[in-house]
Amino acid sequence: MTHADAKALESHPTRLDVWLWAARFFKSRSLAKQAVVGGKIAVNKQAAKPARFLHAGDLVQVVRGGECMIVEVIGLNPIRGSATQAVSMYRELPESQRARELEREQRRLTAAGVQLPASHLDKHARKLRREIKRGTS
Repeated sequence: MTHADAKALESHPTRLDVWLWAARFFKSRSLAKQAVVGGKIAVNKQAAKPARFLHAGDLVQVVRGGECMIVEVIGLNPIRGSATQAVSMYRELPESQRARELEREQRRLTAAGVQLPASHLDKHARKLRREIKRGTS
């Protein structure tokens, strides 16, 4: 395939399940299709079907293995290539990266037996916690 052929492929819209497979989010196209049908994939904050066509600039939300990743579509090549080519097909949003890092850290701490409070505790909750620690509740 020549460079001109590759550019021509990228200018045409690509099916969602094919793009997810080509961008290496899933090992097979059938797994990508199952994820879309199962509601694990959203395009521009809307539920999608496997045959939905993607365009450059679309936001794709991928929930995989307990992690949620939001990426912007940059390339539309329907042919699965190397990992470096796959990474060049999308750009993860910075807020998505931060959220995934926080979730990963939370899971690591939870596995270690430490559980951080979701937010700042109010006065009543702090009092209850002190009483529980003292054993007077």
